[in-house]
Amino acid sequence: MDWETTTAQGLYAADTNARYDAACKRVLSEKSILAWIMKSCLEEYKDCEVKEIAEQYIEGQPQVSTIPVLPDEGGTVISGLDTEDKSLQEGTVLYDILFRAIVPGTEKVIGLIINVEAQNDYYPGYPIIKRAVYYGSRMISAQHGREFTASHYEKLKKVYSIWICMDPPKRKENTINRYRLVEEHLVGEATEPTENFDLISVIMICLGKPEGEAYQGILRMLDVLFSNETSVTEKRKILQDEYNIPMTQTLN
Repeated sequence: MDWETTTAQGLYAADTNARYDAACKRVLSEKSILAWIMKSCLEEYKDCEVKEIAEQYIEGQPQVSTIPVLPDEGGTVISGLDTEDKSLQEGTVLYDILFRAIVPGTEKVIGLIINVEAQNDYYPGYPIIKRAVYYGSRMISAQHGREFTASHYEKLKKVYSIWICMDPPKRKENTINRYRLVEEHLVGEATEPTENFDLISVIMICLGKPEGEAYQGILRMLDVLFSNETSVTEKRKILQDEYNIPMTQTLN
């Protein structure tokens, strides 16, 4: 079976299996696609080329809901990341895709822990944004014993919790919102270095219909990728011609 056939099967699976299953996650975890998301939504990468992000700044292979870890029970500490974050008190939290990235232009290695979640149900019984904040907070707290020990909070790494919403309400279609910590001067003008508090950001990417000025860039790319109405052949052509995304075996 050649790579084109394998890729077509991967895209076909993501196209037909309710747009949210294992095949969907595998396609979304392709580095070239993650790089587009990073360039479009993360200010650290806005001036980088997509190929540069994929090849130089994404560390290792993104993990896709496969590695079980029990930190409260003394699980093994590894240099990579865990897609399952379990606390005896809080239950299990599963991340769809989890990986590290390096901030360009820095003299030392700085990690960005980025969680990408595909959400097909915008009204699951609670505000999705609260779940996104919770996921980001868990990624912060989970760094204790992995990124740092004792009271070395200076080693905390910034985290992103990125959510791709397939079927948002009409008012949110074709929008991208960011939620983060900012400094406000209530009395006086004392300042703190941004890197000391800018440690968690939530990105909500809401897809929509192919209409309006906002339907372009990453919004169009993701909509095409997960569309039930676009053929595999057409998807491959758009991804290759408009976004320069190679059709690799990683997309199977």
